[in-house]
Amino acid sequence: MNKKVSSLLALILIATAQIAYAADEAPAKPAAEAAKAPASKAHVLNRAEIDALLAKPEQVLFIDVRRPDEITEKGTFPVFLNVQAKDLAKYLAFIPKDRTIVTVSNHAGRAGKSADLLADNGFKVAGAAGSEGYEAEGGKLVRITPPPPKPADAAAKP
Repeated sequence: MNKKVSSLLALILIATAQIAYAADEAPAKPAAEAAKAPASKAHVLNRAEIDALLAKPEQVLFIDVRRPDEITEKGTFPVFLNVQAKDLAKYLAFIPKDRTIVTVSNHAGRAGKSADLLADNGFKVAGAAGSEGYEAEGGKLVRITPPPPKPADAAAKP
């Protein structure tokens, strides 16, 4: 083997060793472990915790942060206010601070982030609820039937 080839092989081996050492030094988190990382600090409430809060409707407010079509399709909790997650910060002044708040979404993802926002702004937040998880645990949601659409000619009349 000539000197140039052996020098090149030595450089390749050194570079490979450095890459391998760096990989051992800071291993990447597996995707499953990264997925387990909480998206929010909010506690995700189970059915028993939600039912205990629902037993005191004068003290609790459920803020459903889903779109209206999701609420209609999947159902929601009584004593609720609907403010979509993307608009919540704009309406903080209109949310009562004298009630314990539970935020609601389908799987508690958006609800958790919304609960964090409320807690960071001085609201008393019990946690986040996933409507689908609550139902899976045997809980009953309120179904809302939207009113039928108005006929086009009735909408035009004064």
